[in-house]
Amino acid sequence: MNILEEINIKGFVDEPIDPTLDLFEEIERLKKEKNAVILAHYYQEPDIQDIADYIGDSLGLSQQAAKTDADIIVFAGVHFMAETAKILSPSKTVLLPDVKAGCSLSDSCPPHLFAKFKEKYPDHLVITYVNCTAELKALSDIVCTSSNAVQIVESLPKDQKIIFGPDKNLGAYVIKKTGRDMVLWNGACMVHEIFSEQRIVKLKERHPNARFIAHPECEDVVLKMADYVGSTTGLLKYTVDNPAKEFIVATESGIIHQMEKANPDKVFIPAPPNNACACNDCPHMKRNTLEKLYLCLKNELPEVTVPMNVIEKARKPIERMLEISERLGL
Repeated sequence: MNILEEINIKGFVDEPIDPTLDLFEEIERLKKEKNAVILAHYYQEPDIQDIADYIGDSLGLSQQAAKTDADIIVFAGVHFMAETAKILSPSKTVLLPDVKAGCSLSDSCPPHLFAKFKEKYPDHLVITYVNCTAELKALSDIVCTSSNAVQIVESLPKDQKIIFGPDKNLGAYVIKKTGRDMVLWNGACMVHEIFSEQRIVKLKERHPNARFIAHPECEDVVLKMADYVGSTTGLLKYTVDNPAKEFIVATESGIIHQMEKANPDKVFIPAPPNNACACNDCPHMKRNTLEKLYLCLKNELPEVTVPMNVIEKARKPIERMLEISERLGL
């Protein structure tokens, strides 16, 4: 079996690692040797966050991918994020520690079905959440993130008809904030749909002084209880700015690592899922490990590629998002 066949089966390069190696040192050495940069999402495991050159949400990561002067981008996140980096930096090598790190939300919106959905509304402008495939971005007019979705919609004329996808919960939140009438695709994130209203109510009763904060990908019944709703970056900033000492956090648990680093004197409690045996970890995000990241950088595999015709189409709505975000100071 050759290395490419192995990647197709396992999703990553699998080879023995010398247990005496200091992976942090080795990764730093390889970064300098190869002129590589590591971009990591807030939902990655703590070790990956600690070795990354930049940690952020989808908007910040997109902005970093667009302006980096590195030859290699190692994207510690999921597949659509690495695709976005490749779209913005097509001449650079983009690596993903585990190429099978996918996204339930992205999977909920197959491009061929969305194309048929789009045909039903020919006079609508298409805004897609960045959590989608390159092919879906290529069908879009503007891409958005949870950090800028509300502002992007508000920047458009009030009579502009809009299709919003693939996240129905984020779309509903944007409708509530902007008052716009949008057609929503019926997609959702598996992590943000598992939170239990009843268990959150009981947890809030046990922690009456805690602030409850939630990501807008959560269902409306959860968002209605929140003291603050925002993107991962917004949630992190809120915990720094707010004087409360306890926070109940309704989003993927990886962000708590940064919250604890920024607020060592505060307590962060993951919001309870509807199943007592479940957790708030994204199984796709957590496919990446420090060991896989090391092997990925060492072997420069798995590499994420996007056809040039898709890059050309998908780049325009992403650049439009970045232009609007820059103009609005986001």
